[in-house]
Amino acid sequence: MATFLSCAFILFFLFFYVVSPIEAQTGGFSVELIHRDSPKSPFYNSSETPYQRLRNAFTRSTNRPNHFNQNSSISSSKASQADIIPNIGDYLIRISIGTPATEILAVADTGSDLIWTQCEPRPPSQCYMQDSPLFDPKKSSTYKSLPCSSSQCASLNQKSCSGVNCQYSVSYGDGSFSNGNLATETVTLGSTTGQAVALPGITFGCGTNNGGLFNSKTTGIVGLGGGDISLISQMRSTIAGKFSYCLVQASSTKINFGTNGIVSGPGVVSTPLTKAKTFYVLTIDAISVGNQRLGVSTPDIIIDSGTTLTLLPQRYNSKLLSVMSSMIEAQPVADPKGSFELCYSFNSLSQVPEVTIHFRGADVKLSPSNFFVKVSEDIVCSVFKGTNSLPLYGNIMQTNFLVGYDIEQQTVSFKPTDCTKQ
Repeated sequence: MATFLSCAFILFFLFFYVVSPIEAQTGGFSVELIHRDSPKSPFYNSSETPYQRLRNAFTRSTNRPNHFNQNSSISSSKASQADIIPNIGDYLIRISIGTPATEILAVADTGSDLIWTQCEPRPPSQCYMQDSPLFDPKKSSTYKSLPCSSSQCASLNQKSCSGVNCQYSVSYGDGSFSNGNLATETVTLGSTTGQAVALPGITFGCGTNNGGLFNSKTTGIVGLGGGDISLISQMRSTIAGKFSYCLVQASSTKINFGTNGIVSGPGVVSTPLTKAKTFYVLTIDAISVGNQRLGVSTPDIIIDSGTTLTLLPQRYNSKLLSVMSSMIEAQPVADPKGSFELCYSFNSLSQVPEVTIHFRGADVKLSPSNFFVKVSEDIVCSVFKGTNSLPLYGNIMQTNFLVGYDIEQQTVSFKPTDCTKQ
């Protein structure tokens, strides 16, 4: 995150059979998700210890609420799997744009909507450095600029007109930004079966003025939020509004779409999605620690695959950790880095109380590894952390759950699953 954001794409020509959108509607597909600390990720640093990688992820979590604050407020209203890896968040995604196809490696962001990538032509001073060539719309036979009168242009919060063409502008809480032409293109998603799904007429931003904290190894952002121009919303009819994932920390996994994205069977619990323009917002009624149920006065929480920690209102989090500490026989120890509020010596922590998240209509019982993690060889800390910003339900707490989103039914489902076997 400290590096100067790069506006480039990784250029490849893809030579695979493309499944038509009509065929895609009859089934589902899956795309590989690559955690930023996985050996498959361009961000992987073999010299880092697992604990250093965790610390870096915790720092990203602390900064993550700024991203949500910038993009919207919680109260705002308004059949395939693909390859994901992280930069602003913890995962990235590979998609291809144009005809012939140019592959891009972009941040997968459930906290924003617009798909955008850096494009030619652009002045050198108006683009962050990137390792791969930029997408050139002049070389694609399916590129089409959108007029200011289009419904897609009307859905943008920030836009302007250059002649008749729509110009988009997006900014993020860390100061990063992208400006350029709003257009439509054919987007192709590869799948874990080796086939691919072509989606014609997808709205995206062709960025010609981009900067901030993007990394040179990534080439833009793929918005997976709930707004009208996100990839999920634009694929809605193709995937019947369904997608799911099963996260493994620092390892490759999948994001599933359509029939592959259905979460069903024994152990599944479902909770309503709160109406929100971009974010996926759930309602927490309470959290139980052992036999003590602690009601929540601020029930809305954003579920986010790009945040590592789970961030709760400061006063509530302090009370939660106080109750948890009272049920653990071991003596707490200080986190040497000062980042966490409740830590223990690994050797002293023989037993922890049960923790259950009581979502509206769905009780999600956590494993100890969902709320305690090793931050060094001899110290474990709780991943609950207080915040004065928006509450976020992070990805450690989602690990080893199959998490399914149904945009048609407006629900999120959880199923305890060994995600290493998915």
